[in-house]
Amino acid sequence: MLYIRHICRMARKLRVEFPGAIYHVMLRGNWRHNIFKSDEDRKRFLKRLKKSADTYNTRIYFFCLMKNHAHLVVETPESNISRFMQSFTTGYTVYYNIRHNQAGHLFQGRFKAKLVDGDSYLLALSRYVHLNPVFTDSAKQLTLKERVKILREYRWSSYRSYIGITKSLDFVDYSPTLGLTGNIKTKDTAKNYRRFVEAGIAENDDDFINIMTSSRHSIGSDEFTKTVDKLYQKLIEKKSILEDVSFRNVITPIPAKDIIDITCTAMGAKDGDVYRRQRDNMIRPVAAYMLCKFAGMTQREVATILNLNGGSAVSLQLKKLNEQLSRDKQLTKLTDEITSILISKRLMTGNEETHSH
Repeated sequence: MLYIRHICRMARKLRVEFPGAIYHVMLRGNWRHNIFKSDEDRKRFLKRLKKSADTYNTRIYFFCLMKNHAHLVVETPESNISRFMQSFTTGYTVYYNIRHNQAGHLFQGRFKAKLVDGDSYLLALSRYVHLNPVFTDSAKQLTLKERVKILREYRWSSYRSYIGITKSLDFVDYSPTLGLTGNIKTKDTAKNYRRFVEAGIAENDDDFINIMTSSRHSIGSDEFTKTVDKLYQKLIEKKSILEDVSFRNVITPIPAKDIIDITCTAMGAKDGDVYRRQRDNMIRPVAAYMLCKFAGMTQREVATILNLNGGSAVSLQLKKLNEQLSRDKQLTKLTDEITSILISKRLMTGNEETHSH
């Protein structure tokens, strides 16, 4: 039986969550900007996806990464899509912003997630997701043979591992989808799946596209769609829970002193280390990044706080941090931990300010 969970936080969309729920998740770049600038970004995206899936016991069915958006289809045995996605997107955004020396939101609003009915809808959805690389404007101009070649060579989806071109990915659960095409223990299964997907290159599945776009909340039969829509309506009607705070996009800056204290404590730094130049100490670069992100400061303002010679010096600190993160797993873990603490603090501060009115 479906049950409803609502997490009441600032600017958070309502989510219907239940054990075993399957979601089609779509992440799009803010202002439709790219969310990947290199293959290294794509590798880190998948690495973070695996880590969050392991942490939150989430099953990844299939995925496809494009330049400015990504598709994921996941199952949540523990009814925790919101927590899983927060962990995943926060981790990747921290990496991306540090690597590319930028700040702010990477993704366009919160993630888009539609509940998926099982069986034939899951199979059809897998074809839709995997065919993304051959339905770009440039690929549409090519011959069928050329588009098939692009699909089979595209490295940044789960398709190649589904049809046996590459080995299975250890974080993807193939059985639910392949089980819909035949006995997954036989070699014919991958061949059957390949034929099913590639048949969609020549002929659009207009009926399934209509099903995908007919509801804001779900992909499935009329009965499934009506059930899910009713559950969302029940959430909306709970006015005692849905206070005005749920719909306000308020980002509360954290005081610089609090950020510095939390960063120093997490990194085991001595008092004053953050203000002094130390060749091998990463406390200053990490503090600079956290101040930019959570205090809402400019690089020039951060320079004043940390006794640095202007915004360009802060930029060098951020570059140093990015270079070190690429080879220091312990530093990456510490940076993620500090980010999580500050996100929690910002949410708590925002709620306290709201309830004080």
